[in-house]
Amino acid sequence: MLFDYDSELARYHERLRQALDIRPGDRVLDIGCGTGQTTRDAAGAASPGAVLGIDVSGPMLARARRLAEREGLRNTGFVQADAQTHAFPPEEFSLALSRFGTMFFSDPALAFANIGKALRPGARLVQLVWQAADLQEWQAAIRAALSPGPAPSMPVPRADDAFALADPHVVADTLTTAGFTAVDVVDVREPVYYGPDPERALAGVLQLRMAKEWLTDLDAPSTERALDRLRTTLDAHDTGDGVWFDSRAWLVTARRR
Repeated sequence: MLFDYDSELARYHERLRQALDIRPGDRVLDIGCGTGQTTRDAAGAASPGAVLGIDVSGPMLARARRLAEREGLRNTGFVQADAQTHAFPPEEFSLALSRFGTMFFSDPALAFANIGKALRPGARLVQLVWQAADLQEWQAAIRAALSPGPAPSMPVPRADDAFALADPHVVADTLTTAGFTAVDVVDVREPVYYGPDPERALAGVLQLRMAKEWLTDLDAPSTERALDRLRTTLDAHDTGDGVWFDSRAWLVTARRR
């Protein structure tokens, strides 16, 4: 079963959609497309243009293809590959977008340079990336619940983790070096959704890689205590309209030189 990132990021999806300003005839690249919600939305706006979604996850792309076929979209394509190194056709796309899909590159400078080569001169890159881990209530609360002792300090982000692009100055420098200009970084704050009730939120959280990593070294009694703490945390964030946590992101826009 796949974690439902589309529901989790519904509020951010709308913010990204508004920022994209897709025009009929655009050729769009969707980086880290997952199950393809952003790809399908872009396809509708870009018609008679086309959209290519790229992701490293085979299961997510299989679902993306099924959903696009179910919706009768004929102007979408999907490729399983790493956007950091994939051989895109040069200057193929008039717009590139990403909804939290660009933070996991092992070499961001190389990745954005490769993406830039796939864009036409003047084409826009629009992406959402997470701000620092200590500004994410979902990260802090779940981490604290699943830790057997006092909540550990947030780790320094690696080059390929969810918070690798949290520093806006680093983002701007990386994009500029990769051949982009007019870099703009805007603070965006929206809640993220984990399920309609605490029990289903628990099932969703336990599908996440971070939760699996934090639980992996615990013995059975410690695991059960951690899950009890997590249930308490999820109960506390049940609004009656679902389980929500605060979060913060950057909306980053730039143009290919």
